[in-house]
Amino acid sequence: MTADAPGPGEGVGLPPLVDHHCHGVLRHEPDPGTFAALLTESDRPAAAGTTFFDTQTGFAVRRWCPPLLDLPAHCPPDRYLARRAELGPDETRRRLLGATGIGAYLLDTGLPGDLTGPEETAAAGGGTGHEIVRLETLAERLGAATRDAEEFLHALEHAVRDAARTAVGFKTVAAYRHGLALDPRPPAPEALHGAARRWTAGAATRLTDPVLLRHLVQLAVATGRPLQLHTGFGDPDLRLNDADPALLTDFVRATADTGTDLVLLHCYPYHRQAAYLASVFPHVYADFGLTLTHTGTRATAVLAEFLELAPFGKLLFSTDAYGLPELYTVGSALFRTALASVLGDWTASGAWSEADARRVGAMIAADNARRVYGLPGG
Repeated sequence: MTADAPGPGEGVGLPPLVDHHCHGVLRHEPDPGTFAALLTESDRPAAAGTTFFDTQTGFAVRRWCPPLLDLPAHCPPDRYLARRAELGPDETRRRLLGATGIGAYLLDTGLPGDLTGPEETAAAGGGTGHEIVRLETLAERLGAATRDAEEFLHALEHAVRDAARTAVGFKTVAAYRHGLALDPRPPAPEALHGAARRWTAGAATRLTDPVLLRHLVQLAVATGRPLQLHTGFGDPDLRLNDADPALLTDFVRATADTGTDLVLLHCYPYHRQAAYLASVFPHVYADFGLTLTHTGTRATAVLAEFLELAPFGKLLFSTDAYGLPELYTVGSALFRTALASVLGDWTASGAWSEADARRVGAMIAADNARRVYGLPGG
């Protein structure tokens, strides 16, 4: 294992990556403003006189993506966007995803918009696609279809069970809707039915009731499928301190003997808390998707911090790419280069053997995810 920087989809001896948490990309060509907005977690325009290209993510896109579109690395954004428009969205997607080295895409289908689905995304990248079901979106679709509380609860239970037959896992964004300090116990029947009556009788379309959120999570845990939980940073819709994974400690304890694995997504800047939970609870895993993309040239340091405490069989690769195929390219490239640098330094110092470095690299890149989600080859 060397510290040389590989290309976006090149080696360090890794198997095809399993991107265990990602999203669809736009089918249409985004205008420059839309493209730039997808480089950030902000939901507002850049401050006057600034651009989201002047971020770690923006610089990483300009480093890794232009050569795949026949341009020099670090070319100006306007030149890059002009070439992208010239090629069109389909060819751009094919080139960028085809260079990632991702072999399996576990795609959260809960976001709105004209986005590629699991099979379409995977086909562009030459891999296989699998679905992750977002619990809140599932409940909101059912809530829009009925105003009867009993019918809603009945349909919700059946929908989660049915989804578990085909999806490889579930995801909750309770961190956005209420925060992670939810009561870990299943809600009492009277509280659940009361919450369902309020939800179905109201005009709200966004599920934020903590009782219903707890019920959703419990339904998912009961299926035995892995449950992904958003933790750490995201868009301004959440309060960052409410997304600290340490707030899940009681829930983690309560689910320890259910047979369901919990996967903490993103985690930053609370990645050390997430690593701690993964180190002391066998059913807890952590990933660094989104984090490496947004820390850019500092990704090596952040990845090393994840590896300080988390057992190596408990870390999973993902990109959390959304909207832009560039984010798949950047996420995979930064992971590979950061991993090569960290493990290369450790082997060069004699702390690790070459064989162990390659084995751990393969675990994080793909093997851990294949085992957790029951994918072929796991």
